[in-house]
Parts: sequence; C-alpha cells; structure tokens
Amino acid sequence: MSFSWSSLAAGFFFGVWGMFLIKRAKRESHLPSLLIGLALIVYPYLVENSYALWGIGFGLLFAAYRLAKY
Repeated sequence: MSFSWSSLAAGFFFGVWGMFLIKRAKRESHLPSLLIGLALIVYPYLVENSYALWGIGFGLLFAAYRLAKY
C-alpha cells in the first residue's frame, strides 16, 4: 500500500463502506453483501495504483448496489 493522499482517502472511504455492508449483511443474512464488504476492506492493501484503487472500489460498490436485497 502506498501512502499517497489518494490511497489513504480511498482506503478510509471504502473501508467505511465495507464495514457498513458487513453490518447490513449480518442483519439481513445476505452473503453477497458480506463478501463485497470484506473485499472493500482488504483490497486497498493489495493495490498500489491510485486509479486502480478507486476503479476497483467503485466497481465493488456498484456490484453491491446491483446485488442489494430489497
């Protein structure tokens, strides 16, 4: 993980969303939300490029939106 402002902001932003998705997944027993939430928390440690970091994060959030259980 690089320590640029963009990487730190992305890690914080997607980590908060990941925690929210995990909390919601536990409440609703929704496995896809749990897995996406875990991915949002873990992947910033594995990606170095800032553009890829933001792109993957928004892609995962879009997947969570599409798979949402209403």
